[in-house]
Amino acid sequence: MATYQELLQQRDALALQIEAARKKEIADAVARVRAIVAEYGLKPDDVFAKRRTHSGLAGVKVAPKYRDPATGKTWTGRGKAPRWIEGRDRNQFAIR
Repeated sequence: MATYQELLQQRDALALQIEAARKKEIADAVARVRAIVAEYGLKPDDVFAKRRTHSGLAGVKVAPKYRDPATGKTWTGRGKAPRWIEGRDRNQFAIR
């Protein structure tokens, strides 16, 4: 059985081998990607399309569904319920 110090040396040697293999495989992958990009004439936007960070409905105004008859305040039914409707039957505040 190997000693603790021998195992540490083996670990360090293995870490160096892992890093060398990683660098070689990354270089090979980059070369393959560059060849494909050149072959098809791709541009960065073709490969790295901009992603939407929000849903397509973000920022869209929604019609109110509920109205407080006492104050005239409205609520769309989204998000946290306002105090004037909390714990009450929402049907009595529905806008029809």
